[in-house]
Amino acid sequence: MKLCVIPARGGSKRIPRKNIREFGGKPMIAWSIAAALDSECFDQIIVSTDDVEIADVSQQWGADVPFTRPADLADDFAGTTPVVSHAVQWYLDHGQELTAVCCLYATAPFVEPADIREGYEQLEQSALDRFVFTATAYASPIQRALRLDPDSGEAYMWQPEQFSKRSQDLEPAYHDAGQFYWGRPQAWLNSGNLFEASKPLVLPMWRVQDIDTEDDWIRAELMRQSFGFREVLEVK
Repeated sequence: MKLCVIPARGGSKRIPRKNIREFGGKPMIAWSIAAALDSECFDQIIVSTDDVEIADVSQQWGADVPFTRPADLADDFAGTTPVVSHAVQWYLDHGQELTAVCCLYATAPFVEPADIREGYEQLEQSALDRFVFTATAYASPIQRALRLDPDSGEAYMWQPEQFSKRSQDLEPAYHDAGQFYWGRPQAWLNSGNLFEASKPLVLPMWRVQDIDTEDDWIRAELMRQSFGFREVLEVK
């Protein structure tokens, strides 16, 4: 059984109710559910939530909500891995055999079904005991990152020895794109750091936007209006 787990707690602070706030005319979480459905990768798509309204919206758009997430996994300090591990263990405890589990974020409106499929294919081909996850390059070389002195406000380079190097000669750096993470059930149950020895599916920067603040949300809306991606997909 291939399982998709979409974590969506109700108590988001920086963007209240962000998981079901309207984005592009639909609840934010609907975009992730639609991409999961359109990928045709999964035997079941579930939402792990502690919130009745999120559960209702998720079911309306085609996901299942087989359990209520425990309160200790729904506070401001709950991480993704324990939440997905809880879902994996719940299925194992109910006699279900899982072969692969994908964590798909509820606030990933630009995730593409084809990428979800490719992530699964890479997991299958590599026989990884770790994860396949989406990543993208930093827009600027991190070797030239600046810090500001908290007292004087003056700027200093983190790596001043890199100042004289051409940007094209600096090694590219990548970061988590915040869309999805494919892994084996035991990898979710045993994992610590998701990224160590895991395989990235590298996406172009223009298809990636983490959504944690109001500024992030505004940027995502502008990206949607400018590029129009996912509009061609039918949300169930």
